Amino acid sequence: MSDEVVLESQPNWLGLTGSRVLVAGAGGIGSACAKAFVDAGAKVALVDLDPERLEVASKELGPDALTITADLSTGSGAREAVARVEVALDGIDVLVHAVGINLRKPVLDFTDDEWTRIQKINLDSAFYLAQAAGRSMIERRFGRIILLSSVSGLLAHPDHAPYAASKGAINQMMRVMAREWAPYGVTVNAIAPGYIETDLTQDYLSKGDNRAKLEKMVPAGRLGTTWELTGPALFLASRHASFITGHVLYVDGGRTLV
Repeated sequence: MSDEVVLESQPNWLGLTGSRVLVAGAGGIGSACAKAFVDAGAKVALVDLDPERLEVASKELGPDALTITADLSTGSGAREAVARVEVALDGIDVLVHAVGINLRKPVLDFTDDEWTRIQKINLDSAFYLAQAAGRSMIERRFGRIILLSSVSGLLAHPDHAPYAASKGAINQMMRVMAREWAPYGVTVNAIAPGYIETDLTQDYLSKGDNRAKLEKMVPAGRLGTTWELTGPALFLASRHASFITGHVLYVDGGRTLV
């Protein structure tokens, strides 16, 4: 029996049954996390700007999951999305931010608009969503916030400057939120994936020997899957992680060791 089957057949140990979860980002990682929370018995709302992506994800999540189209890169859009989810689910216990884009090219080749767009989508959306959800979590004195970072927030990968800057900023922003909100029972952590097979990396991996080059950088000798990020997300949202806050959890097959 696979680990995946074992996890899905024993959801109650996580204590997430009935939890109200907002997952931002209907891409590979976000959709996988949303499905994992549904399987764990949680009530899930999935938010994304792309209605077609939401429609695809909703078929996997089932009829009970809520999908909302919203522009999370603006404060008003993020606050409205959080308000809609709070009404629909009668509150939010868990926020998972899995929104992000990347553009690979040298520092000197980036335009002003490209820099700004990456920061707005990756960093601004994380701040606005966490701020809005954190406000209500503080009032209720309970909450779990999980932000998707990256090994790029630590390592100096070439051709990643705006993306790396956004992820490094998420790491530090997360720590400040964790410090400020800990007295109110709200934990804030980040998951930093290594090289994962997602829509964001598909085009890059399909070109030349890019896949082989990345695999050689990972001590595990392979790329990760979106499913391998769901366990860490469920754990950080669960009752077992109530004393963990301000932590960046690297899920990278050992990439940050070398």
